[in-house]
Amino acid sequence: MTKTRTGGRILVDQLVAQGCDRIFTVPGESFLAVLDALHDTPGIDLVVCRQEGGAAFMACADGAMTQRPGVAFATRGPGATNACIGVHVARQDSQPMILFIGDVDRGTRDREAFQEVDFQAMFTPLAKWAARIDDARRIPEYVARAYAVAMNGRPGPVVLALPEDMLLDEAEAADRPRVERAAQGCEAAAMTRLADLLATAERPLAIVGGAGWDARAGQAFGDWAARIGLPVAAAFRRQDAIANDCPVWAGNLGYGPNPKLVERVRAADLLLVAGPRLGEATTDGYTLITPEHPGQRLVHVHPDANELGMTYRTDLAICAGMAEFAEAALMIDRPALDAGAEAHAEWLAWSNPAPREGVALDLGPCVAAMRERLPANSIICNGAGNYSGWWHRYWRYCGPVSQLAPTAGAMGYGLPAATAAALRHPDRMVVALAGDGCFLMNGQELATAAAHGANLLVLVIDNGAYGTIRMHQEREFPGRVSGTELANPDFAALARAYGCWAETVGTTADFAPALDRALAETGVRLLHLKTDVEVITAGTTLTRIRRD
Repeated sequence: MTKTRTGGRILVDQLVAQGCDRIFTVPGESFLAVLDALHDTPGIDLVVCRQEGGAAFMACADGAMTQRPGVAFATRGPGATNACIGVHVARQDSQPMILFIGDVDRGTRDREAFQEVDFQAMFTPLAKWAARIDDARRIPEYVARAYAVAMNGRPGPVVLALPEDMLLDEAEAADRPRVERAAQGCEAAAMTRLADLLATAERPLAIVGGAGWDARAGQAFGDWAARIGLPVAAAFRRQDAIANDCPVWAGNLGYGPNPKLVERVRAADLLLVAGPRLGEATTDGYTLITPEHPGQRLVHVHPDANELGMTYRTDLAICAGMAEFAEAALMIDRPALDAGAEAHAEWLAWSNPAPREGVALDLGPCVAAMRERLPANSIICNGAGNYSGWWHRYWRYCGPVSQLAPTAGAMGYGLPAATAAALRHPDRMVVALAGDGCFLMNGQELATAAAHGANLLVLVIDNGAYGTIRMHQEREFPGRVSGTELANPDFAALARAYGCWAETVGTTADFAPALDRALAETGVRLLHLKTDVEVITAGTTLTRIRRD
């Protein structure tokens, strides 16, 4: 199409051409021309949020599910600064996302006009690419490039600033066709070298995660690993890379991993790292696997060549997409190992909760009750906090996409992510997990979920504290509590004020019946779980931390 259109109309037409079917936003006067164009674009669902941080989290989660950029719009100044948290998470989580920001008129730039910010300077350290579109005729070029940058290599966020007057300009522009992620196959020589390394390894172990895991990749990798008996562990909060019922699934790394899995990683003579960057959380501060990893050979597979060899000495680097690598690996064979089945048995024992004495509301049996009642393909969404550790340990993820959790450790992600998931997958059960501190970062998005008819379950785990910080505080300064206690509202009453169904649960025995009642309802349902901060993780207590 090359007829004369406003910049706002050209932009929306490009999003349609790229397959965008949903936008998350808080409206602003700086992009009214875009909102006007969306009025006549029924193919794009406009999700109106209550804070730009929530909108950006939703876009980040949507990109994680579709593997095409989730799209958010925010206004200049305060809107953009609110939204930057989602850009940071998308970057650290390697998720494709595009944030469009309404900007000041071109003629008033550099005068510190109303809400003016230099967005290229602000977002360049956070995004893969940050730019401003000054010419409406070039909108198709910029949008197509944004999609390509966001999806290719290591996926991540792109930020495009849109001067308000540019969006009102009328111009002729040629539409660009839909951009696809470039296929990344594996070199035959690299796969031959991998086969040789596996043939001589006595204790190989795979670590999967990072970006690009879809059903195709997860199925192929799981089938191959099961055939050769290769134990497979997950990077931090990437437990859905392959289905956890895979007979060689060994569990997750990160915070509070199975000690037996940690020993397996230390004892491995060959580490096949498919997808993860091997960041701080996965490697326990670069100590479980050190950058030099003496006595271990390391094969690193990643879609971005810039990540290979950046931190870790690499014995074999393979630049490839996850699906392409996994399908190529199916051609590699070796005598089957016993280690995969042994590691899976260790994980099964680790992931079955045992009741804890003297605990009024024990989250372990609560997760077990959820496993019995919820469909296997449920999508579990959480933000940051110790509460998430119970689900990381005891829930069984069915493969891509069944876990939405920020590796960046951002609070407030769970409810926005669950809202995006419920809209993207209305046929699946979606659960938002949030601590009391985490929930109130973006609890206002209950209004968004309710307004858009989302069908989801919210669990607020309330221990009256910023629990993770309290845990570290007790470790470093035992008994000297400062700044970590919280005074909370009645979360069930708050949810009902938003039009949601809600109950409060105070004991383990009450949880399963309350869950059954919640599952019998539709729409947004919230269970307020009142727990004891003393039971700080699935494996320890504050008393034990202070003592040790």
